[in-house]
Amino acid sequence: MKVATRAPSTVTRVRCALYRVPLKEPVSDAKVTTGRQRPLGDVDVVVAHVATADGLEGLGFSYSKRAGGPALFAHAKQIAPLLVGEDALDTGRIWEKLLWAAASVGRQGVAVQSLAAFDVALHDRKAKLAGISLAKLLGSHRDAVRCYDTTVGFLSAKLETVIAASERSLARGMGGIKLKVGGEPREDVARVAAVRKALGGDVAIMVDANQAWDRAAAKRIGRRLEEYELTWIEEPLDAYDVKGHAALRNALDTPIATGEMLSSATDLRRLLEADAVDVIQPDAVRIGGITPYRRVSDLADELGVTVAPHFATQLHVHLAAGQPREGWVEWFDWLDPLFEERVELRDGKVVVPDRPGLGLTVSPRAGEWLLSAADLPES
Repeated sequence: MKVATRAPSTVTRVRCALYRVPLKEPVSDAKVTTGRQRPLGDVDVVVAHVATADGLEGLGFSYSKRAGGPALFAHAKQIAPLLVGEDALDTGRIWEKLLWAAASVGRQGVAVQSLAAFDVALHDRKAKLAGISLAKLLGSHRDAVRCYDTTVGFLSAKLETVIAASERSLARGMGGIKLKVGGEPREDVARVAAVRKALGGDVAIMVDANQAWDRAAAKRIGRRLEEYELTWIEEPLDAYDVKGHAALRNALDTPIATGEMLSSATDLRRLLEADAVDVIQPDAVRIGGITPYRRVSDLADELGVTVAPHFATQLHVHLAAGQPREGWVEWFDWLDPLFEERVELRDGKVVVPDRPGLGLTVSPRAGEWLLSAADLPES
């Protein structure tokens, strides 16, 4: 493809790569115990590199769990050539261009999760151009964000293992612990009670039902959990049940959180406008990148709703730092093998990296998990 202009910020080349990153061991939540999914053993990650005429390169990524990674990669390859010749600073216009390129397959799911890798890469490159972190580029409110550990509390782990892992996590600087629930109700309550007793009353504990309950069960179990002073109950109902979440929020004192499984800013806006959540959990990758994420977070702040983005700690710490109302980020180390750098924990928070952009470089070891790669335009 011939490049029409060679301004310093003109996109000259795009590289996409698909990696399958293994977990240390498979994990299970309520989606597995209910038979909806199999245990999770790896994560597919699409990494995008967007190069410009001035020699700068932005890095972004998208991901999929269990299934969908090859589809994300295929879609990314198809739309990547549309970036070549564009001004990389025009992030908003480019996002719309890539979205409309796939309008016939919709404005959510694979269509937006693929373009998210490019949107993140363009923002990464813009921050590198300014010589500042992505958080500073977006307008940072803080240099560290409260963080909770999800990796310690899966249903596949025995209770004594969960408690021991939680204690180690808190000792190394984590700010809270999340437990998976959604199994047998009595066991769920006993599990929460035991962890609360072991960790003490001052530790932030969240629980996540992963959409396992119906409306009646969520209300009944939620009431039984009230005494444990949880920071929130996450995904108590089907992710798309806006009215159910609103009714549950009115019935319980414990805050209600959801939103991670939604794959468009429009769906998240419906939750906010219906007063259905106390905590909204957008995943920037799942809804199309930083561009739509900021629309959601701005609306949430206006409505007084806390934002606690899902997964991808390396990305979301920057976005959460740019939110006026302090939220939380979710600690996962599952993507660590792909990158050279690590985020730092301090006093219950993740420190915002001060390196330019996201502050990430792909590790040489990542080649072990490379499934496919494409450079566009092709030589």
